[in-house]
Amino acid sequence: MATDSSGYRERNSTADRALVILGLFTEDRLQISANDVAEALGSARSTAYRYLQTLVAASFLEEAPGGGFRLGIGVLELARLARRGYGLTAIAQPVMRALADEVGETVLLTRLVDDTVVCIERCEGAKQLVRLSYERGSRLPINAGASALTLLAWLPEKEIRELLGRHALQRFTERTLTDVDVLVKRLAEIRTAGYGMTVAEVDPDATGIAAPIFDDSGAVAAALSIVAIRRRVPEDRSELLVNAVRAAAETLSRKLAVVRS
Repeated sequence: MATDSSGYRERNSTADRALVILGLFTEDRLQISANDVAEALGSARSTAYRYLQTLVAASFLEEAPGGGFRLGIGVLELARLARRGYGLTAIAQPVMRALADEVGETVLLTRLVDDTVVCIERCEGAKQLVRLSYERGSRLPINAGASALTLLAWLPEKEIRELLGRHALQRFTERTLTDVDVLVKRLAEIRTAGYGMTVAEVDPDATGIAAPIFDDSGAVAAALSIVAIRRRVPEDRSELLVNAVRAAAETLSRKLAVVRS
């Protein structure tokens, strides 16, 4: 029993040291030496070299031309598998939960799917008092609401006009835009501002604020939005919500770029 326990502790110690070694690599440090590892581990150079050779044997490191060690094919394979395991929703959920808790409102993640706007995820704040009924998988109007307009705003104008032309644009309230020329102008304003905000365009009692999530090619992959009861978004609070949703969308854009790169 004592031998097994000792071996277990030794395996943990070895794993810890291996993680320390892999953690030495950064954007500015793509190669490491045995001396670097010895210093990081507080060990003799010969001990550090043994750990390096173990990682080389497992393909997590390889000897670099000219000396030193660089990340090996094993790390690249793990990175490939990690990317496959991360869909947009999985990446977005923690950020959405944090945003919903921060602002105390409903947060939606939407995408353009087959020319329609689809809600693919939603989160509500832990202490949210007023809840809005936006279900996952529900389809939202193409011509109204912050999410839809933000998803359209970064498309080429020709594509926008073709897309809107394929739909019977419905009027939900007196504020809903149904004229394509007016919509195109509105979308240009959203693109310049960097976010979309709508008040009573779908629901007379709702305000929406949305920001684009960009993929690694610079295209809009999705929209992140806050939807709130209109009376809960006075002018002095709207700026706070705009800044919060834009910051969260920028975080998701960076995460998505890493996963898709």
